[in-house]
Amino acid sequence: MITTLTIDKTERRRDGETERRNRFAVSLSLYLSFSLSLCLSAHAQNWPQFRGERAGGVADGKPVPTKWDVEKDENIAWKVAIPGLAHASPVVWEDRIYIATAVSADEKPFFKAGPYGDVDSVNETAKYTWRVMALDKKTGKVIWDKVAAEGLPKIKRHTKATHANSTPATDGKNIVVFFGTEGGLYCFDKKGKLKWKQDLGALDSGWFFDADYQWGTATSPIIYKNLVILQVDVQQGSYIAAWDLKSGKQVWKTERAEIPSWGTPTIVESKTRVELVTNATKAARGYDPLTGKELWSLKGQPEVTSTTPIAGHDLIFISNSYRPNQPVYAIKQGAANGDISLSEGKTSNDAVAWSVQRGGSYQPSPIIYGEYLYVCNNNGTLNVYNAKTGERAYQKRVSEKGSSYSGSPVAANGNLYFPNEDGDIVVIKAGATYELVSQNPMGEVLMATPAISDGMIFVRGQKHLFAIAEKPMQAAQK
Repeated sequence: MITTLTIDKTERRRDGETERRNRFAVSLSLYLSFSLSLCLSAHAQNWPQFRGERAGGVADGKPVPTKWDVEKDENIAWKVAIPGLAHASPVVWEDRIYIATAVSADEKPFFKAGPYGDVDSVNETAKYTWRVMALDKKTGKVIWDKVAAEGLPKIKRHTKATHANSTPATDGKNIVVFFGTEGGLYCFDKKGKLKWKQDLGALDSGWFFDADYQWGTATSPIIYKNLVILQVDVQQGSYIAAWDLKSGKQVWKTERAEIPSWGTPTIVESKTRVELVTNATKAARGYDPLTGKELWSLKGQPEVTSTTPIAGHDLIFISNSYRPNQPVYAIKQGAANGDISLSEGKTSNDAVAWSVQRGGSYQPSPIIYGEYLYVCNNNGTLNVYNAKTGERAYQKRVSEKGSSYSGSPVAANGNLYFPNEDGDIVVIKAGATYELVSQNPMGEVLMATPAISDGMIFVRGQKHLFAIAEKPMQAAQK
């Protein structure tokens, strides 16, 4: 009896001690979670390059509007006129927005949007000024506006392109801008002071069947660690190279047996290695970003490539569409070595998890959100795949209202945003079935890709930069 009572008391003491420890563990967990949330909220949500971090295009977090009205000023935080004609997308770091533009002395330089396939070029004779601007994120006020280069364009552009197609890249301290033949690569500091520049010479990106048709460059620079990396695919002498971010000195350069392409390279970090992935006509390729050594190549691309690779679910996705070849490839991260091209009739191998030969995208880059891969073509046809398996969930037009799509989709808080050339941003619900949320007219042509940061959407139109955000009064009334 005494033994039993002693054991019961001992067990009760142990149970009480365990309960106290559990309560302490829960309290500590809640405290750490709260502290972490405070730390995260104290830091701005950055969007440092073309389509944000690693070109992923996703910015979950603070509530982002799904409906707005430019004419009625509903959920429009501010609207600022941006001079010039340019398709460079905005980037965001903390309280700053950076944007590039090309301003012609001709008040109305020729530009033609819409669904057409002409190869025509624009040969301009008016003087241009290539500029980089920094704006206040909350107000749109221009903080500084710097001229990078001036003169007559040395290369013609496509009728649907501009002389400032490339999106800047920033790490908060440096702003890197690429203007193609017009001076090349520039690096400014946060105050707008030019730190260095690299003249890359004449870069002729155009129709490979006839060199008289010049279309201009569109690839954007990226920043990885202390390197600025740029993919330069032109008529002759294509390469990919890295420059020291601090000094501008070239660190490595790798020649590429490529014809012109217009996509941006992507850094993919897996459990086993880091890969620098490029999309181009003769092959998609992976490189060591620190040395430029080629790791793998995948042939089977169409003749014109302009989309940017993306990564998710331990896979790398390459999507293209230039008829008759419209492939989508899902490559295993860290598993590709050498030539990983698919054998005839095969849809997978040791390095390629799955692929389809129809359903890729031409201009808009694909996006992974949740379990699904969303691939939107120029005509607005949206193919949605299970990202892991390649099984197609559905195919449908982004909107019943026909339009041409060039800007890439972005996503936040369960919704996807698709800009189109008619000037609308179409919002749909993410998931295995199609659900239209809203269609928001901006009042001007949209060619650039939006940026999202801290609950705000930044949209570059043909004439203005818009900041879209829930207005406090309107939010309170809902």
